[in-house]
Amino acid sequence: MSNYSSFPFVESLTRELWPLDLSNLVILFAINLPIIAIAFTTLAQLIIPQNPNEPPVVFHWLPYLGSAIEYGKDPVNFLKKCREKHGNVFTFILIGRRVTVALGPKGSNFILGGKLSDVSAEEVYTPLTTPVFGQGVVYDCPNHMLMEQKKFVKVGLSLDNLRAYTEMIENEVLRFLETDPCFYYYQTGDVDKWETFHAYRKMVELIILTASLREAVDGAAFAQRYRDLDGGFTPLNMIFPNLPFPSYRKRDIAQKAMSDFYVGIIEKRREEGRLHEDTDMIASLCTQSYKDGRQVTDREVAHMMTALLMAGQHTSSTSGVWALMNIAANPQIAEALYQEQLENFVTEDGTWRTMTFEQVKKIPLMDAAIRETLRRHHPIHSIMRKVISDMPVPPTLAALKDESRTYVVPKGDMLLASPAVAQMDASIWKNPEVWDPYRWLDPSGAAADALVQYDQGGEKVDYGFGQISKGTESVYQPFGAGRHRCIGEQFAYLQLSTILATLVRHLELRMDEVPKHNYQTMVTQPQGNCPVRYRKRLPPKRAA
Repeated sequence: MSNYSSFPFVESLTRELWPLDLSNLVILFAINLPIIAIAFTTLAQLIIPQNPNEPPVVFHWLPYLGSAIEYGKDPVNFLKKCREKHGNVFTFILIGRRVTVALGPKGSNFILGGKLSDVSAEEVYTPLTTPVFGQGVVYDCPNHMLMEQKKFVKVGLSLDNLRAYTEMIENEVLRFLETDPCFYYYQTGDVDKWETFHAYRKMVELIILTASLREAVDGAAFAQRYRDLDGGFTPLNMIFPNLPFPSYRKRDIAQKAMSDFYVGIIEKRREEGRLHEDTDMIASLCTQSYKDGRQVTDREVAHMMTALLMAGQHTSSTSGVWALMNIAANPQIAEALYQEQLENFVTEDGTWRTMTFEQVKKIPLMDAAIRETLRRHHPIHSIMRKVISDMPVPPTLAALKDESRTYVVPKGDMLLASPAVAQMDASIWKNPEVWDPYRWLDPSGAAADALVQYDQGGEKVDYGFGQISKGTESVYQPFGAGRHRCIGEQFAYLQLSTILATLVRHLELRMDEVPKHNYQTMVTQPQGNCPVRYRKRLPPKRAA
């Protein structure tokens, strides 16, 4: 150790560590490793210059995790804060991945309107969806096959079928109110007492009942399969699709059981000679063929049915409960919605008229309430794609002062668009934090402009499942935009309108305060128990 005598600090440190055995040194190193890693990550960002040709990277303390904690806790506010500092285009680190964000209408168009040669949704979402939906459908097939499958589903959502679904949905809701134990006071006819129900749980049950076959949802076995599949539809599953956890094993067992269940229904109908007689989605899908002439297989039908159930349930039940709670928390709007029902659906003898598809589409305040719910509580706060070819950022989006250069998002990065940020932008929407359905009835407001851009105007495109409004530059995108725009939005509006209208007809609803958002799930759910109070309404009287 005398060799170190000219370095007193080194000599002192060596003398201190010399008595330590190897195990103590390992422990000491392990204890200090996180501190060293954080220090190295911080210094690297402060010292190493960023590539001027790439979007600015959000500063982070944690190696590998990056900004995952802040983004996961409240993604909308995180993205807003980053926009204030960096503009509409920036990159942040999310569990070892570079995620480039493009906000605003131009940002959404850049990502959601991206070419297949530039961006891929399949590479982002298949680790999550394939183990739940099954193989050969949605993101587990080439994009052109997905577009054909969307066309198959669209056939099942024909006008005639939608008309039939309307009465079926209303009947299911009425049956639910008459049999579910939570609505005991409704069943006994007690119009004076208030009782409470768990709004989210009951909305999930209603969505499943009104989106599935009655033969499919009877029994505890189906409910358990659904819960086990749902347990495999989380952000953790998206990042780590295969882990040795019980929830993953349950997911895989439930997926096979669900697939076998739907195949069993098809085989039974085929044996009985009624496979094409019913007017439901299974009957429709079983008649479809791909462009190359290949018939859709029973297993593909089963997996498409599972996908429709799982994906539709998540977004519809979440949107339904947000609408229900906002209605309950705003008694004046609840009463206005009830009066709208009286004006349109009460007969001369004081009974409720059965709703039809055409009538449901013509109750403006209920339609506005659902649209406002989708604006204020967007079910999918972030939509992602993977860059498969270097993508130059349009100058108008990057807004760089130096017009001679531009940003390039490199191959391998993830892209993120956030409709939720645009739908809560105070520079576009008046009082965006307020749930106000009446903004959609103002022909000169921002909502009307957004609706024209999303639904009624703008570029029309046929990606393989029929002409739709591209909608990628709208500030309102409740069902996504571009080629991956949700094919089931018309059914979702019908389903939510019919469920909510039926509940408003028969129940007075009250809630003290709408819960905050829970962003730890795949869709933006409410926090807490979601208790809504109800009281049975008196028999209707025709509005004067």
